[in-house]
Amino acid sequence: MHKKRKLLIIGYVWPEPNSSAAGSRMLQLILLFKEWGWEIAFASCAADSEFAVNPAELRVGKHAIQLNHPSFDAFVKDLDPQLVLFDRFLMEEQFGWRVAEVCPDAIRILDTEDLHSLRNARQIAYKADGDLNNTDLFADMAKREVASILRCDCSLIISEYEMNLLVQTYGISPSILLYYPILFDDASLVQTELLPSFEERSNFMFMGNFLHEPNWAAVKYLKEIIWPLIHQKLPSANIEIYGAYPSQKVLQLHKPKEGFYIMGRAEEALPIFSKARVCIAPILFGAGLKGKLLDAMVSGTPSITTTIGAEGINGTLPWSGFIEEDATIFAEKAIELYTNKTLWHTAQKNGYTILQTRFQKARFEPILLAQITHLEANLPNHRSTNFIGSILQHQTLLSTKYMSKWIEEKAKEN
Repeated sequence: MHKKRKLLIIGYVWPEPNSSAAGSRMLQLILLFKEWGWEIAFASCAADSEFAVNPAELRVGKHAIQLNHPSFDAFVKDLDPQLVLFDRFLMEEQFGWRVAEVCPDAIRILDTEDLHSLRNARQIAYKADGDLNNTDLFADMAKREVASILRCDCSLIISEYEMNLLVQTYGISPSILLYYPILFDDASLVQTELLPSFEERSNFMFMGNFLHEPNWAAVKYLKEIIWPLIHQKLPSANIEIYGAYPSQKVLQLHKPKEGFYIMGRAEEALPIFSKARVCIAPILFGAGLKGKLLDAMVSGTPSITTTIGAEGINGTLPWSGFIEEDATIFAEKAIELYTNKTLWHTAQKNGYTILQTRFQKARFEPILLAQITHLEANLPNHRSTNFIGSILQHQTLLSTKYMSKWIEEKAKEN
């Protein structure tokens, strides 16, 4: 009998598909590998969450692991996976060297989710009221994240913008990168006639996990700058703000008299998007793909956002609404999109075109399968072409390894 291949996923958190785009993407990957017949173990150091997907329901093994502890070595040796998927570079930093030592023949794949270093660089530039520059792009976090990418056999990159940045700015070989965005199947792209019509919808909406700093910045900007301009012209319209883990500073923005409602966590995203007439997302900094804007398109809900909000989504296709930077024009276009039925329908159709042209599961899943098949058959040769990656695995450069070893020893003393 053919032995099942084993996949170990080392998660930054237990996946919460209804809380973030990252959680949805991880669930997509789990289901895909299940479909391909892999036996999956999901391990994380994170605390349990009542909102996380239950691995038992997916028939996925759930394992709690410890940072800086040799018990992980015994765990991974006993599991003996053929493939290890790191959820974000922070997990590769912590556990990659252990996997390389204990299971050297296991394929190591990094799912970047988004480039954390790019998001961090943009956040620093935004707070300094300046433009992004090379000093920001070559900061310490970028060096750590790029090193993590180089140590892996393949990294899944969610955005074409980030693919180009890694190749052109950081000089990474495309042979260790794979563009693999958030994906949708035909079943999720329902016909627009099955969705609420323009007349059946009302209000603006925003959705985003508030543990994610760009979402808090966007909502604050909405409340203070953009919404007053819209509310002045459309006093009967409200805006509803949804998102997991709202802090007290978020909840304090709840002002019903101003038409500004903080709604908290959404149990399911798509029904909420489908009730709204316009999704409004003035993203000021960030990276990756904005899942909220893709969910809006799936729900037939036009949107208005910024260049960073739309980054990596529409390519050369017209946006599902408007992309604007100036706050006054942003508000004017939001009002126009909300009140002009013809414009709204055109925007809705543009969203469907973007999804069907650029984010079809049927297009990308065979590419990922082909890459894994190639790595299984050619791993030594593949690694020999990534000499810098092998250098970074050398003991003299594994500072994270020796820091972990030092923490282990200190723990023993106590």
